[in-house]
Amino acid sequence: MSFIKRMYTNAVRLKLLWPSIGIAIILLFNALFTPGFFHIRLQDGHLFGSLIDILNRGTPILIISLGMTLVIAKEGIDISVGSVLAIAASMAAFLLQKQLPFAIALAAGLGIGVLCGLWNGWLVAKLKIQPMIATLILLTVGRGIAQLVSGGKIITISDPAYRFVGGGFWLGLPFAVIIAAFMFVVLFLITRKTAFGLFLESVGSNRISSEFAGIHSTRIMITVYVICGFCAALAGIIVSSNITGADSNNAGLWFELDAILAVVIGGTSMRGGRFYLGGTVLGALFIQTLTTTIYTLGVPSESVMVVKAVVIIFISLIQSDVLRYIIGGMIRKKSRKKVIANEAAA
Repeated sequence: MSFIKRMYTNAVRLKLLWPSIGIAIILLFNALFTPGFFHIRLQDGHLFGSLIDILNRGTPILIISLGMTLVIAKEGIDISVGSVLAIAASMAAFLLQKQLPFAIALAAGLGIGVLCGLWNGWLVAKLKIQPMIATLILLTVGRGIAQLVSGGKIITISDPAYRFVGGGFWLGLPFAVIIAAFMFVVLFLITRKTAFGLFLESVGSNRISSEFAGIHSTRIMITVYVICGFCAALAGIIVSSNITGADSNNAGLWFELDAILAVVIGGTSMRGGRFYLGGTVLGALFIQTLTTTIYTLGVPSESVMVVKAVVIIFISLIQSDVLRYIIGGMIRKKSRKKVIANEAAA
């Protein structure tokens, strides 16, 4: 019992409990009502099945959410990640179409993401523009830049190395899943095994006090936006590789909303400070599991957003400490009344 209690305490402390319960409920629903949902088959050395699809399809949102976690921990926001994704994908596809080597196209796509992150970080940290407004600029302009690069058309990709990034397999798993796991490990080491994570939480909690303590808050703020831009660009490479084409009009649409939801569901507060990368991973998996379940049940596409909204609102409410305190108080009050009534009857 002590081991179970310790596991429960750690899950609550690390904000992993509620997203884990949400995923468990959806998986239980699928176990009861979706035949073959848990069936995984090995074909030509590759794993296939609904669970593998969840991991594979959820990779872009997961990678973006990891970068978004650091930005939100700084008490910021980045709503331009969908447009950055489209720019990076369009640039890489455009260079491949011009017969440039894969390495150059990949570096250019990721480099565009870094530059976009630098731009957002400069606006927020140096010019003191509100993060929502600063990133709104690139949200609108970025989509236009992506369309200019692609000429408003879908660029088809035939390079085998590029197609392997989002569509290949390694050790039986989709290569995109390996990339996402690698990004999580790298960011975890950077934020938990170096002073950067402590400085980030300090700046997110109280920027002025952090500066008095000698922390270079401007540098921290720019860094997290650069990381977020890089993550968005990497997600763009994976998305375009997976569909073997760059669609500047539709690539990355609403990704920023799913990424923010994944971070919040994972337990990171929009007010900044403490952040939980593990919780973000569970939040992203929850959103993708929910999406896959909805499509598996044959829910009309025009109703998907509504169903997702209802479920996510419910999960967000049960995560609220204030709501749980109110409900707990009501239960305790009712129990006291029952005890008083029993004593009076006795």
